[in-house]
Amino acid sequence: MSDRLSVFSGYDPAEAASELECLPYGVHHHNEGICLLVRMGPHRLLLDCGLRDISGLMEGITKSARPGSSPQPADLVLVSHAHPDHAKGLLAVHEAFPLLPIYAGEVTSKLLPLNWLEQGTQQIPNFCQALPLRKPIEIADGLVVELFPAGHLPGAVAILLTYNAPKRSYKLMYTGDFFLSNSRLVEGLRLEELRGLQLDVLIIEGTYGTSRHPHRRNQENQLAERINRAIADGYSVLLPTPALGLGQELLMLLRSHHHFTGRDLDIWVNGAVATGCDAYLELLPHFPPSVQNFARHQPLFWDERVRPRVRRLQPELRPLVGTSACIVLTDSTADLSAYCQPETGPWLILLPEKTEVEFNEQYSKLGTFETYLLAQHSDGPGTTQLIHNLRPQHVVFVHGSPNYLSDLTSLEELQNRYHLHSPAAGTLVELPIGDTFLQPAAPEANYEGELTELESVVTISLPDAITADPRWRQFADTGLIEARWQGEELVLRGLSQKELLKQASDRYTWSDVDCCGTCRHQRGQRCWNPASPLYNFKVTLDGYCPAFERAKEGQ
Repeated sequence: MSDRLSVFSGYDPAEAASELECLPYGVHHHNEGICLLVRMGPHRLLLDCGLRDISGLMEGITKSARPGSSPQPADLVLVSHAHPDHAKGLLAVHEAFPLLPIYAGEVTSKLLPLNWLEQGTQQIPNFCQALPLRKPIEIADGLVVELFPAGHLPGAVAILLTYNAPKRSYKLMYTGDFFLSNSRLVEGLRLEELRGLQLDVLIIEGTYGTSRHPHRRNQENQLAERINRAIADGYSVLLPTPALGLGQELLMLLRSHHHFTGRDLDIWVNGAVATGCDAYLELLPHFPPSVQNFARHQPLFWDERVRPRVRRLQPELRPLVGTSACIVLTDSTADLSAYCQPETGPWLILLPEKTEVEFNEQYSKLGTFETYLLAQHSDGPGTTQLIHNLRPQHVVFVHGSPNYLSDLTSLEELQNRYHLHSPAAGTLVELPIGDTFLQPAAPEANYEGELTELESVVTISLPDAITADPRWRQFADTGLIEARWQGEELVLRGLSQKELLKQASDRYTWSDVDCCGTCRHQRGQRCWNPASPLYNFKVTLDGYCPAFERAKEGQ
């Protein structure tokens, strides 16, 4: 792609180039969390601090401090929301710099202590000052901050910063994590509130890259249907989730979806997820009207009267849970073998995509593992929609794998209109406003190959340059792929070890039955027998056709 020249006129480039900069200490490339130092004129602002180790932040103090000023990482800290990857390092920052002002929305300020449960919430000082929503506050001389609800999590905000310099005003927005769609407990970010801001810089997350997701309600229905089938088949369902956000969303889904309302079923909640539920109950006035109305008629979470029953899992009951079909929500960091104990189950263990749970092969003996999508962030079209509505001069992508962020910076619809940045941690990004800018060529994202059609097989050849992408290792892990049509396009994806283990587990489950699960022609849950009426179709493991042939031992 050829270089593009973008010209912005009307301001002195020499002056403008010195007003805005961003130095990332963490951009969530490798789970290091988000931490961004932004300079707007004389003001240095720390946006979030999800660093588990703040030593890098400490080292950067002397480099970024103004001459004659007291050594501290910034003039103030602004927090977008309470998830650990954005807030885990705040307590350490406060302890190192107790006079450093830390600000967040009211809900976030009350949820922050859940990041340090190991220290006991009573021991955590109230170091965060609450700011109102949708109200401009002059937080420092010439610097105004305004918070807008961002969806994603109760209390999550997008932060608008306005610096009024002598010759003009500069506007920068940091989205934190955002979600345009409404979820069960949080209303989505409202685009109409942000249009016409005349932004100079937008710092935006790119968690899902350019991926496109089904509608939120479709995601919920697919997950509810899968859990419903598992319960009907006698399985107990284990859902490891983070302490805040997804776990509470799942509880509301299970309590209000037609598959479960009125059903004689126990839902057990344990660990930090239960503590997160208690924290939510203290914040009901801040929830959407629909949630408040629900809570007026029945308890939001803990309820042993209305079916399905939602109960806190006490340690003495853990060995008994799973002796009959039930649902268990627990911490994403929990030892899953503590739940899938002998004489319980069988178990279906559902992991969220983009999960924090490390899949351990020894867990494959505990039950059937599957993943599900219940997105908490906007997908690619949602990300570009927000950018086009705000129309900034600079777009800085953070929070996502380098490959996903590279996919976003490669989009021609963005390259033609904006200055795009995707910095690594420690890379200073200068954000000149109004000067001549040379847009670098986009990285190559497409690979041309050849297709050869033989009598019984089709071969697709691709250049070996594709293997340089870090995603190739995961794609080619087992050497097996699955192909499916998506409109007029053929989509290929690699089959993972986890899926093969699941298939092996499924096949074992049906070992005594003549069905697709034990047929020699079933691979990847598709029929590959040309003599079968199900040929090339996705099949259920308990299905059957006249062309059934039992798989040989070890196949």
